[in-house]
Amino acid sequence: MSRQRRLDPISPWVELTATQSDWSKADPDLLRGMLAQLHLIRAFEETVLELAGEGLVHGPAHSSIGQEGGAVGSSIGLRSSDGINGSHRSHHQFLAKALSHVTKGPVDLADLVNGDVRTVLRRTLAEILGLAQGFSKGRGGSIHLQWLEAGALGSNAIVGGGVPLAAGNAWAQRHADTDDVTISYFGDGAVNIGSVLETMNLAAAWDLPLCFFIENNLYAVSTRVAEVTREERLSGRGLGFGIPSWRVDGMDPLAVHLAMAQAEELMRSGGGPTIIEADVYRFFHQNGGYTGSAFGYRTKDEEAAWRERDPLLKVEREMSRLDLLDDAMAAGVREQATTAMRQLADELVETDPDARDKRRIVPALWPDPATVNDGLRGDASELDGARTLDPAHYEGPTEKKRFVTAASDVLGRRMDQDPRIVVLGEDVHRLGGGTNGVTKRALQVASDRVLGTPISENAFAGLGAGMALDGRFRPVVEFMYPDFLWVAADQVFNQIGKARHMFGGESAVPLVLRTKVAMGSGYGSQHLMDPAGIFATSPGWRIVAPSTAADYIGLFNTAMALDDPVLVIEHVDLYGQSQEVPEEDLDYQLPLGVAALRRTGSDITVISYLSMVHKAAEAIEKTGADADLIDLRWLDRASLDWDTIGASIRKTNAVLIVEQGAQGTSYGGWLADEIQRRYFDWLDQPVERVTGGEASAPISRVLEAAAIAQVDDIAAALQRSLAAMGGN
Repeated sequence: MSRQRRLDPISPWVELTATQSDWSKADPDLLRGMLAQLHLIRAFEETVLELAGEGLVHGPAHSSIGQEGGAVGSSIGLRSSDGINGSHRSHHQFLAKALSHVTKGPVDLADLVNGDVRTVLRRTLAEILGLAQGFSKGRGGSIHLQWLEAGALGSNAIVGGGVPLAAGNAWAQRHADTDDVTISYFGDGAVNIGSVLETMNLAAAWDLPLCFFIENNLYAVSTRVAEVTREERLSGRGLGFGIPSWRVDGMDPLAVHLAMAQAEELMRSGGGPTIIEADVYRFFHQNGGYTGSAFGYRTKDEEAAWRERDPLLKVEREMSRLDLLDDAMAAGVREQATTAMRQLADELVETDPDARDKRRIVPALWPDPATVNDGLRGDASELDGARTLDPAHYEGPTEKKRFVTAASDVLGRRMDQDPRIVVLGEDVHRLGGGTNGVTKRALQVASDRVLGTPISENAFAGLGAGMALDGRFRPVVEFMYPDFLWVAADQVFNQIGKARHMFGGESAVPLVLRTKVAMGSGYGSQHLMDPAGIFATSPGWRIVAPSTAADYIGLFNTAMALDDPVLVIEHVDLYGQSQEVPEEDLDYQLPLGVAALRRTGSDITVISYLSMVHKAAEAIEKTGADADLIDLRWLDRASLDWDTIGASIRKTNAVLIVEQGAQGTSYGGWLADEIQRRYFDWLDQPVERVTGGEASAPISRVLEAAAIAQVDDIAAALQRSLAAMGGN
């Protein structure tokens, strides 16, 4: 008969309950602070629901009424330098952290709303209403609240989307030699999201001071937890990752505070991540001022039972028992909070002159519509004063260097010169330089900053984003193949690309994402796409695509100096080529937004990038076409060299865009549209394009060759265009 023995998890999982003794021993100032925050947040949320009911909140109003105990209990003891982020239901978390930041020392319950508190409440309400004086200038609204000074890193509308970002902040805290911690708040629905579980694994593997704070309010919109998971005690998720976990009554702010104190002690001492599950209850529906029972998925009896456990009532009862509060004092605290919120609302809204029974936003408080695109990217002023060099016009001494060696050398050089730079990705720390050798030099100069990650693109891309947003480090994230960006699409596009703009244009995101196009290598449909077209149509990113080793050095240096996220696209066809580069110079920057005119002609403008520049040159020679050949180098909308493109088109009156990849994700599609709108009067024929086929390239050598653009395809397109123009 087989023998069996019980296997226990490597980390503890406990349920913590506050006792009467705990309340009796609690610092009275702590309890007063909790009561103050609970009432301010409650009054704030009631005001938001009132304004939403009048149609004055554009977008969702995810009320946290009922859930305040978890946020207040966990946040009230934090430092300003500790970080938090949250999900779409985050008003209470944001306010608890912001109020803790501005109310240093004991709280006077008789003078609850001083100047700083009033400013926090006003700016938060203004943000939710979409007004210019909001924390993110009205761009974030209810679901993207950020105040970095207070440690509020930015809440997130994507379920679970902010968790990897919090890990990046925690990584930065630990490696900046602090004992600060980060809390990422999310709900019961997010515990089933891959990015959350990936981040739990990564945070545990790297001992990050990150608390995964689960607000278990029993319902994801209307779906009950028991319907979607077998283990309803959601803190149990941590056992498989070796993360110490607590389960606590979130309607008891002191119990939450005690659990957080234990978690903090562990995290601040280097013990790695923690999980706290707080059982809470939202008194209203997912969005707006109706109860869940009004929609039929909860009963009125259930709602009434939870209302009896209201965290405000809990704290008031316990403080009364301890002779710290009487009915008049409690009523006074409530009155101060509601009066303050009524006054603040009256400053932001007014009677509508066209409908006297309605209110409207004060018109002067709206953001200027002309600023709608401001802050999508930075102004690149960080490049001012840099030493620039354009290899296309360089006449100094050169040396021959393989493309991949140049890429490795410049990455190593930057890491040697700048201790803020960190490289992370799959296998970048092994194989003598990663899968293609680009991290070889980095490993030689700073191996402790070359981080091999789990196979979890969502987690490590988001972690890199969190590091960048923190500002103390400059991450270089490697995607082994660009197709993997779809695995991390939320972090790449919803988070990294949009972060600066949606938080008011103030959040620099100095992140470089490296990847390689592998067309022609036989890796098939899921390993070789060209990502340029996808990134060019996604806001916030800059894109560089070098065709020469010398350009790679300059473009990479510029990318590393920018405070925007930059995609650096490489191509396997170029790695092995030996090319001339400036001799012993790895420090120049290639100017932002400058293309290279690789050859000149008068009959047609050929535009390309990466290895297709060389194939286009070959096709031009093969056909004898008299063509301008423009190597774009910068591909994003904000950095395209329209001066060079426009001058050539006005001369030739014809355009051929050359790229290698599939039609569906084509870069040339949007570029052709832009060219035809800008230069229609100078074009004597429609823009011609060379791309691969509709299908992604298969593995068969023959089918792969048929699926991607070749020299003969370019030559044929040149001949068609010239014939249409009446040429040879």
